[in-house]
Amino acid sequence: MTVLSWKAPSWSFLAFWLLWSLASARTPPAAAVASAHPAATEAGMEILRAGGNAFDAAVAVSAALAVVEPYSSGLGGGGFWLLHRASDGRQVMIDGRERAPLAAQREMYLDEKGEVVPGLSIDGPLAAGIPGEPAALAHIARRYGRLPLARSLAPAIRLAREGFEVDAHYRRMARFRLGVLRRHASTRGIFLKEGEVPPLGWRIRQPGLARTLEQLAEKGREGFYAGPVARKLVNSVRRHGGIWTLEDLKAYRVVEREPIVGRYRGYRVVTAAPPSSGGVVLVEMLNMLAQKQLARLSEADHIHFMIEVMRRAYFDRARYLGDPDQVEMPLQKLLSEEHARRWVAGIHMDRATSSAALDFPKREGQDTTHFSIIDREGNRVAATLSINYPFGSGFVAEGTGVLLNDEMDDFSAKPGAANVYGLVGNEANAIAPGRRMLSSMTPTFVEHPEGVAILGTPGGSRIITMVLLGLLEFIEGHGPSDWVSRKRFHHQYLPDQVQFEPGAFSSRVRRRLEEKGHVLKPLERPYGNMQAVFWDRKGNRVEAASDPRGIGLASVLPENIQPR
Repeated sequence: MTVLSWKAPSWSFLAFWLLWSLASARTPPAAAVASAHPAATEAGMEILRAGGNAFDAAVAVSAALAVVEPYSSGLGGGGFWLLHRASDGRQVMIDGRERAPLAAQREMYLDEKGEVVPGLSIDGPLAAGIPGEPAALAHIARRYGRLPLARSLAPAIRLAREGFEVDAHYRRMARFRLGVLRRHASTRGIFLKEGEVPPLGWRIRQPGLARTLEQLAEKGREGFYAGPVARKLVNSVRRHGGIWTLEDLKAYRVVEREPIVGRYRGYRVVTAAPPSSGGVVLVEMLNMLAQKQLARLSEADHIHFMIEVMRRAYFDRARYLGDPDQVEMPLQKLLSEEHARRWVAGIHMDRATSSAALDFPKREGQDTTHFSIIDREGNRVAATLSINYPFGSGFVAEGTGVLLNDEMDDFSAKPGAANVYGLVGNEANAIAPGRRMLSSMTPTFVEHPEGVAILGTPGGSRIITMVLLGLLEFIEGHGPSDWVSRKRFHHQYLPDQVQFEPGAFSSRVRRRLEEKGHVLKPLERPYGNMQAVFWDRKGNRVEAASDPRGIGLASVLPENIQPR
């Protein structure tokens, strides 16, 4: 397990763990699910009521989201599932991230002049990595669940057959990607009405996806990665210019990884490990924030300092992070207190640092989803899933109903070149056969003797800073409704600008930040869709909250309702 740094335990630290162990004997008085879509939340609650645990519910919610949020996740994508098993305290990250096809080449998205070809890594089957979500669902059900996989997938199969109604958010996402959705008949026939964005209330039915889910339910992993479904996937991808092979699907494996673990102001933070950059960047930011007496700063200085911390952590993301199975990363250094002190020493409180001065060698919106779950035994899940850009590659493999991701854009197509989210990368995240691309997904637990927070959010490159802001709200003593609704701001090293939601900064704070040299970029719309659950050990209650920016639902299964 990766740690910040090692030192002999202090008496305060030993006292913390004594309190933790005493508190851990208790179990939550209720179960809860918070997800980005009401139908997915209800799928999870159905499985909990049927006697499933949090891991069974996670399978149900993941699969349901694959049906009702085609713009955010799906069987053709992947993700990270952070698990805590109450019986033995095991904490593990299930890495179901996509992999590059074995025929992928470093310069596959460059033209003859060595320049990135616009759209090539975003639209169509050439943009698709090998999906990991089906393998992850089968793995979680088999190793951690209590119910058969078929039972946990039943709500999603029903949703795919009976359909779901188009809402305003679906219409916005479909309008945004209308061009690519029209391009392929297999996609157009499912997600559009006569080639146009469907009206409100139009029912999206996916019988092909239902049949694929049934194959997964009946045969487990082999129902997707071998047999008829696999052959249909590969034939369709190759017919339309992709490079998948049956060997790609056969070779895909889920990986169990030790989470990144850190401490901040007496709280234990358990979060995503590479190939997610989220946990490393989050803990780096917390380490830097710990070097400063934040309560003594003015509002403008506090925000200035946080911006500078974000800038430096994202610099390290761009320079060092990649697939841990193929790239050596200096994680011990990046997560050390000494590294944080050195970064903070270069922060000037009277002026912004130019990102160019950080000496990087010049040579992730609503397109992801998150859910949080806890059951009455204390098992918990934080999961962030994605197909990358809204509606992924915009390509449905014929005969499968599976909408493919465009996660290949998360690689660095060329060192120093920005992807669709403006993130730059280096050699550590270059395209290579079978490599997992870097991600910003940051499912997180925050643990304290008095309570446990489970949180995460979609949002592309802004995910990590959103989780940071929500986590800080928890540590300041606020409830989950405050974590998910907090106004947000973000800096990611490059482009060298501060993005912020409407209302995030007062006019006075904006003026002070500009005087310090920050380039401010106000956003027209709010961003993110955080889903959170809180087990209040001290008050013996469970709370859940869904981001008011989205259409999600947070539900708590009351203590007096016993599972069937």
